[in-house]
Amino acid sequence: MISLTVSIIGVTVVLSFIGFRNREFLLRMMFIPYLIAHSKQYYRFVSHAFMHDPRNLFHLFFNMFVLYQFGLNVELYFKSSTPVLGTIYYLILYFGAVIFSSLRDYSKYKDDPNYIALGASGAVSAVLFSHIVIYPTTSLYLFFIPIPIPSFLFGGLYLWFEHYMDKKGGDHIAHGAHLYGALFGVIFTIFTNFALIPSFFDQIQSYILSFF
Repeated sequence: MISLTVSIIGVTVVLSFIGFRNREFLLRMMFIPYLIAHSKQYYRFVSHAFMHDPRNLFHLFFNMFVLYQFGLNVELYFKSSTPVLGTIYYLILYFGAVIFSSLRDYSKYKDDPNYIALGASGAVSAVLFSHIVIYPTTSLYLFFIPIPIPSFLFGGLYLWFEHYMDKKGGDHIAHGAHLYGALFGVIFTIFTNFALIPSFFDQIQSYILSFF
């Protein structure tokens, strides 16, 4: 059976490539707060996550690569005890983050007809941070530098960087969506199992003590 993660990646890649070739379809799917607010096109809260920048193929590749790297483990974790409920949890994690990570920009730009956004970055951030909550000492690599960094440290650096860039602005990247997606991933994952809180700190403590 094909996993939810692989299915989401497949659908996203197909729809993104349709958007690359068909601008009308792309515009119909993008996140445009003005049209949501004034034309009641609420579907855009979700549809934009299946679109990526046609001028930057790396945007699609990076999001799907990160989703594949961490989504499979998170999906397996949710399904490990109750497959049906785990499937529901994973879908809520992903698509709930798509919506939640868009709310700030919706509120900020709902009267601006020129604001547009697209991409699955908010949802991918949620999956990444769900993985960090579950497996805080797993080694990650920062920007392809071959030096392993424990997940909890990577997460702290990621949040600091996204907060800094969000305040700085000017690079046309929705850093706020990354932050809100990460926040949703942490809160929702803990909500599904509060035992993850002591487990998170126990794993970090064991990791630190292993150096002594």
